[in-house]
Amino acid sequence: MRILVSGSSGLVGSAVLAELRRAGHTVNRLVRAGGTGAPGDVGWDPVSGKIEAAGLEGVDGIVHLAGASIAEGRWTESRKQLLRTSRVDATRHLVNGLLRLTRPPKVLVSASAVGYYGDRGDEQLTEACPAGNDFLAQLARDWEAETQCATQNGIRTVMLRFGVILSSTGGALPRMLLPFKIGVGGRLGSGMQWMSWLTLTETVEIVRHALENTALSGAVNAVAPSPVRNIEFTKVLGRVLRRPTLFPAPAFALRLALGEMAEALLLSSQRVVPARLQEIGYPFQHPALEAALRVVLMR
Repeated sequence: MRILVSGSSGLVGSAVLAELRRAGHTVNRLVRAGGTGAPGDVGWDPVSGKIEAAGLEGVDGIVHLAGASIAEGRWTESRKQLLRTSRVDATRHLVNGLLRLTRPPKVLVSASAVGYYGDRGDEQLTEACPAGNDFLAQLARDWEAETQCATQNGIRTVMLRFGVILSSTGGALPRMLLPFKIGVGGRLGSGMQWMSWLTLTETVEIVRHALENTALSGAVNAVAPSPVRNIEFTKVLGRVLRRPTLFPAPAFALRLALGEMAEALLLSSQRVVPARLQEIGYPFQHPALEAALRVVLMR
């Protein structure tokens, strides 16, 4: 297959790019117009919607991972607008560009997030559950909605609702490690909130599976089958690192430091299960947290 990847410089995008090439696919990047690109890369402007349509012709699949970092800086109104523009508007522009092609791609794999569900306590969440009501949930809902035009025009579309992606080289985990390394690690808030997670290796494999397996379409929870409460995640991480976990971070302190972002990313509860992946018999590489963390951290 010839595949284009947006967001290819990010943690997930760079890993996906390397794995798809290793698997024998021809992989190019969607790069910002005017940026440095290799032969076969396609220029686009995710804000204005300008795209080099000729470069899209003949593409078999798109992996759409572009979007400003959710956890980079407090959620001011301007930051929220950037998060929306880089996801909702950019996806609309990309889909519109695909629909103008003589031969649109067969499949679009687009990123989303388990934040779609909002704060849901102990409720077990499958792809059939409705969206939540907070900012992150509304963002994910609107983000996914922009892919519907692709679906309605015959492009198989998979929206991967990613959980917390565990990697030693980027994302949330390195930020979690510092307190543990200096001996002050602990639960976040009450610790009773559920965390849905997957390793970076699993993330890449699920993306590849979504591209190649025609049985997958619509929303897909891209998480391991064993969500854990934050207090359990903390204990397991401490055990793997051989460090104490005696210093909880109070919810009020997290809210004071991070504002609304703390509630959505650290304190909300999402007990998400990968129902669609389990239905099609996807073979999870890292289904259990402790073994997964030992692989990721090489412990």
